[in-house]
Amino acid sequence: MTEGYRLMVVEPGSVAPDFTLSDLDREQVSLGSLRRDNNVLLVFYPFAFSPLCQGEICQVRDELAGYRDEDVQVVGVSVDTPFSLKVWAEQQGITFPLLSDFWPHGAVAKTYGVFNDVGGMANRGTFLIDTEGIVRFAEIVSPRESRDQTKWKKAVAALRG
Repeated sequence: MTEGYRLMVVEPGSVAPDFTLSDLDREQVSLGSLRRDNNVLLVFYPFAFSPLCQGEICQVRDELAGYRDEDVQVVGVSVDTPFSLKVWAEQQGITFPLLSDFWPHGAVAKTYGVFNDVGGMANRGTFLIDTEGIVRFAEIVSPRESRDQTKWKKAVAALRG
């Protein structure tokens, strides 16, 4: 276990903690409203504009149609400000919601057990939440470790089964 890395608090089978955060237009978005019509893939990442985060989030962007076809709303969450998220989304052509966990700093990441105290950022945490609010998949990796997104797709496919 690396410094600043926490054990996962939110695990599969548990109820996902609801939250409300600002999107890149500073509009309030809640998990409850997102999961009303779709399952939600909640993707925590450390920082916009960092190479590894950009690679992961752009892969999601490029494969977004597959998630939408499965009735999954992808949502990115970082401790960045809404202002930086807006610029980054425009530069990268990101069309799914990016939410700011800026203030109180990392409060939602802390609730989900993915906040990195040492770095002041979220570790790479991924949670698939069904329309009933139950976590169906969860993983956490360190900020320096890239996630295998095929695991997410298998979890999404398992929702149908």
